[in-house]
Amino acid sequence: MSLRTQRRLAAEILKVGVGRVWIDPEYIDEVATAITREEIRRFIHEGIIRAKPEKGISRARARYIHAQKKKGRRRGPGTRSAGPKARLSKKRRWILRIRAIRRYLRMLRDRKAITVSTYRKLYMMASGGAFKSRSDLKRYITTHELWRK
Repeated sequence: MSLRTQRRLAAEILKVGVGRVWIDPEYIDEVATAITREEIRRFIHEGIIRAKPEKGISRARARYIHAQKKKGRRRGPGTRSAGPKARLSKKRRWILRIRAIRRYLRMLRDRKAITVSTYRKLYMMASGGAFKSRSDLKRYITTHELWRK
């Protein structure tokens, strides 16, 4: 016995899709005999025919990904779409680099690892963008033998 017509009528009355119409399995024979809208309305009123609840989109995966991102995961090169300058501006990168170099130079001067005149010279070179990083500065000092004896 096909309940196709009854499902269609019920869907129209309940204003839902055919897939969301639920018919109580115990009353299938009675529903199969119903051919008018009035009979279908009566079954709906009695609770024999009901509309299933709408299915939402699960946020479980989204919550999991959010938790991972909070931990600092999922930030690798495969995830990044913007260019490096968009993620960290040229200026911001320069600020981070020059501060690190100047901090290192101050530390060397205070520990008397380099002379004050060498400090001045290297400081001015750093301001001119001579060093790519702290390690580059260290390499320069070593190759030019600027360490204090």
